[in-house]
Amino acid sequence: MSQIIHHNEPVTENFRDRIATVNEKGKRNWIYAYQPSGKFYRLRTVLSIGYFLVFFGLPFVQINGRPLFQFNIPAAKFILFGKIFWPQDFFIFGITMITFVFFIILFTAAFGRLFCGWACPQTNFMEMMFRKVEFWILGDAPAQRQLAAAPWTTQKVVKVAAKHLAFFALAFIIANFFLSYIIGMKELEKIITEPIDQHVGGFFALCLFSGVFYVVYAYFREQACTVVCPYGRLQSVLLDKNSMIVAYDYKRGEPRGHHHKGEEATELGDCIDCHQCVKVCPTGIDIRNGVQMECVGCTACIDACDHIMLKLNKPTGLIRYASENAIAEGNPLRYTTRMKLYTALCCLLLLILSFLLFTRKDIDVTIIRTAGMLYQERGADSITNLYTVKLINKTTSEEKVHIRLENQPGRIQMIGKEEITIPVEGLSTASFFVVLPIAEIKNRKTPIHLQISQAGKVIIEKTTNFLGPLGEEHSEK
Repeated sequence: MSQIIHHNEPVTENFRDRIATVNEKGKRNWIYAYQPSGKFYRLRTVLSIGYFLVFFGLPFVQINGRPLFQFNIPAAKFILFGKIFWPQDFFIFGITMITFVFFIILFTAAFGRLFCGWACPQTNFMEMMFRKVEFWILGDAPAQRQLAAAPWTTQKVVKVAAKHLAFFALAFIIANFFLSYIIGMKELEKIITEPIDQHVGGFFALCLFSGVFYVVYAYFREQACTVVCPYGRLQSVLLDKNSMIVAYDYKRGEPRGHHHKGEEATELGDCIDCHQCVKVCPTGIDIRNGVQMECVGCTACIDACDHIMLKLNKPTGLIRYASENAIAEGNPLRYTTRMKLYTALCCLLLLILSFLLFTRKDIDVTIIRTAGMLYQERGADSITNLYTVKLINKTTSEEKVHIRLENQPGRIQMIGKEEITIPVEGLSTASFFVVLPIAEIKNRKTPIHLQISQAGKVIIEKTTNFLGPLGEEHSEK
C-alpha cells in the first residue's frame, strides 16, 4: 500500500501486481490509446517513414545479381550486404549472436529501451501504421470506446469491417515483403505470377505470415511487447539507476493534484493528475509509478505532459528522458563518461563484426589428407601423399583455381585436370598428390604450405601435414 497526497488529504492506492493489459480476474484489458501529438511524435513519424522505405525497399536492392539481404533458413543460405554465407560460415553467425547479446546489454545499460520506442519493427508497424489507420477509420480513443460499447448497427459493421479489411491488407503486404527477405524477390514474383500448384509451399507460407501479422496487429497488439518479447523481461536486469529512461520527475510533480482557488501553488507539485500521460500510453501504464516492464519508451507520455505544462504556463519536462539518479539529484540528463564508454564498446563490437563480414573469402577451401592411406614411394628419391580438396564458390560467377606448393621443393600432381572449376554458388571436389623429395623429409609429419591461386593471383593459403617415413625408415633408405 502507498500513501499519495491529493489536496493535502491522504488517499490509499494499491500497487499493481499484474500487467496493465490484464484485470484482477485475469481477463484482457483492451487499451484505447489516445493519439499523441508533439515534437517526439512528429519525429517518430518522420523516422518511421524512413524505416518503412528501408523495409519495403531493400528487397529490390541487388548486388551482382544477389539481394542485399536474404535469410533463407530452409536452404541454410544467408546473404548479408551481397555476400553469401553457407553453413560453413556459421562461426561468423555465432560471433554475430555473441556480439548482438553484448550490444543489447551495453546499449540498454546506457540508453534504456530507446530501441523499443524508436526502431523496433513491432512498435513502428503498430503505432505508426496500424494505429494510424485505426484512428483514421474509427476515430480517436473515445470514439473507439463508444463504438465498441454500441449495439451492432450498419454503421458499426461497416467501420469494423473496413478496419479489419485494411488491417489484413496491410498484413498481407508486410507478409509478402517479409517472405522476400527469406526467399528473395525473384522467387516471390514467381509465387505471385505463376500458378499456385507450382508453389504450394510458398503460397502456404505467405498465407501463414499474413495471418500471423494480422492477428498480432489486430488483436495481440501491445501484448507482443509485454508478454512475448523477452526484452521487457530483461529490462529489470539490464537497467540500472544511471540508465536513460522515460521518467517522471516526482520531486517536481508531487504532491500531485488540481489547483483550486485560494490554494497556494507551492502546496502542490506541478502534476495536476490529469492522466493524459496514461491515456496516450499504448501499453496502458502510469509512468508516474516509476520504471515498469511494459514501458517501451515511445515518448507519447512526454508529448502529452509537455502539452499540459504549456497550457499551465509551466516548464516542460515533468516527464522526460532522464535517469533515476538524475531525477533524485535534480540534475539534467547528461552524456556521461559511462555512456560514452558503453557507446565506444558498442561501436567496437560493430567494427569487429563488420571486419569479419567484409574480409570473409569468396571461395572456401578445405584440404585433408586422404584418411587410411600411408605415404607412397615415387621412384628412389620421392614420396607422395594423396589429398582431397573441397572448394565452395560463394560468388555469382564460375571460378577456376590452381593449387601449388609455396616456396618448397616438390610439386603438385592433380588427378584429372590441372585447373579446378567451381560452379556458381556450388561445390567442387578434387584429388591430388603432393610429391616431395625424400631429402626434404626430416620428421614423421612435415608441414607443407599450399597456395590456391586464381588467374595467377594467390587468394588463399593453407597449411597441412605431409606424412613421411619414421626416422629409422628414413635413415635406412
